[in-house]
Amino acid sequence: MSDFEYPRPQLERDNWTSLNGQWDFSFDDAMHHKLPSDPITWTHQITVPFAPEAPASGIGDEGFHPAVWYRRLFDLPPGEGCVVLHFGAVDYQARVWVNDVLVAQHEGGHTPFSADISGALREHGPQQVVVHVVDDPHDLAKPRGKQDWLLEPHSIWYPRTTGIWQTVWMERVSATRIERLRWTPFFDGYEIGCEIFAVGEIVDNLFVEVKLWHGQNLLSDDYYKLVGHEANRKIALSDPGIDDSRNELLWSPERPTLLRAELTLRHNDTVLDRVRSYTALRSVAITRDRFMLNGRPYPLRLVLDQGYWPDTLMTAPNDEALRRDVELAKAMGFNGVRKHQKIEDPRYLYWADRLGLLVWEEMPSAYRFSPKAITRMVREWTEAIERDYSHPCIIVWVPFNESWGVPNLTSTQAHRNAVEALYHLTRTLDATRPVIGNDGWEASATDILGIHDYDFDPEKLRARYETTEPQRTLFDQRRPAGRILTLDGFPHRGQPIVLTEFGGIAYDKGAQPAHTWGYSRAESDAGFLDHYRRLLQVVNETHLFSGFCYTQFADTFQEANGLLCADRTPKIPLAMISAATRNAKPEP
Repeated sequence: MSDFEYPRPQLERDNWTSLNGQWDFSFDDAMHHKLPSDPITWTHQITVPFAPEAPASGIGDEGFHPAVWYRRLFDLPPGEGCVVLHFGAVDYQARVWVNDVLVAQHEGGHTPFSADISGALREHGPQQVVVHVVDDPHDLAKPRGKQDWLLEPHSIWYPRTTGIWQTVWMERVSATRIERLRWTPFFDGYEIGCEIFAVGEIVDNLFVEVKLWHGQNLLSDDYYKLVGHEANRKIALSDPGIDDSRNELLWSPERPTLLRAELTLRHNDTVLDRVRSYTALRSVAITRDRFMLNGRPYPLRLVLDQGYWPDTLMTAPNDEALRRDVELAKAMGFNGVRKHQKIEDPRYLYWADRLGLLVWEEMPSAYRFSPKAITRMVREWTEAIERDYSHPCIIVWVPFNESWGVPNLTSTQAHRNAVEALYHLTRTLDATRPVIGNDGWEASATDILGIHDYDFDPEKLRARYETTEPQRTLFDQRRPAGRILTLDGFPHRGQPIVLTEFGGIAYDKGAQPAHTWGYSRAESDAGFLDHYRRLLQVVNETHLFSGFCYTQFADTFQEANGLLCADRTPKIPLAMISAATRNAKPEP
């Protein structure tokens, strides 16, 4: 990853240093080494933030490795104050030492953690950071998403990701500083909620100045006193009252208006901290059987995105690759993505915010049910929601997919309790967005009913869903994959119905190995386009659906069912894909 993109785009400071690049590395298969002071033989050099399984790391070892070690020397960033060390994501259990002092421990492979390392720093000379990561490749009771537990990727699962896979960085900060920030748009009142959380020894006489801009136009300049290191205010925006002027401030995929923010923390008249951020004014809601964006029905045209690259796996090759993925989704006629089984890098969400792309965020699944698995999932899901709450692009939270990790929903009450509990927890942590408790089938507590149906015959799909009696023909009979759509006690209550997985047309283009697969197969450009166009015509014209999510964005290892090749080369011209996605005539 480039050193020139700030890894946490919604709480940005100037004085920061990337620690990506070359680190010493060693596998610890026997797990003999417990402390950095143990005699460790550093056998490899690894390029962070790429996982050792990724060719781009310089190692490319996809074998079973339950533990790994990292080491790097670094110089302190210039300036005064504390030094905070940040990790974007480390899979799965991490311990971090600086100069042999334990400074951090974290469990969870997809969420960030940090530590104030000031007390561990040497006065002179280079500093040393050592990281030990435990990531049992066979553990099915941890959230692992699409990471395979078999040696070779099989079916719909992909190579594992061990250890550091997002940016490592550090920054100079004041001892008393802004630690967290939450933005909440209030569309009806034309207001922006701002919650500020500070840390540090100073408690009395802390104030924060909050400025908001729309372009060069200063919208507000407010001054709040912090109480107990916190401030929670609503910033009233001037409502122009006329739709055309009002819409200029609203965020949507068609007009992704961001409001630039600057927050300055002061103790009396002394500036302690200054951060840059951004927010947006928009609303997402459910009204009867429609998804609503900014108070209007909004048809969802989503594509399922696994978020993998051939040489770098779950880590993007660079920031430009993240931006390019957002641009490609929009160029293919989609207004959103369903990020599948992955908590994506915040830089992707930044580009989705800036360029205008809706995102469904989905928790990576565990594949064995137990109290330990649910405890792990609750902790990591809570951290993910906290990390991404303020991104306007995120419109839906999805804790479970296809009953993965809760396979006995129809017969085991504990499994049903887990889905209902995560649904209600998510709605508690974020009351502003819809939640899908379990996407695909066997729905219970949910705001949107998601259906997965890979029938490759467009006319069979039309006959199934263009029905005048959906209660009887859809919800009282068994449907795709032999699963019921709703559990007993949870009849369809009129929620929006979205076809959240369908398609999956494999088209190798002659560049993929023979073992690739899809849910159906095309043999030519013309055949691929014709099949895609007929499928999309059906789902676009079926009034039962409030939207759809096509499988999938790009080929991913053995799955050749992408609209793009794995390297993001379009299989057919983007304009043709876009016209079919929108059920429109292609432009001449």
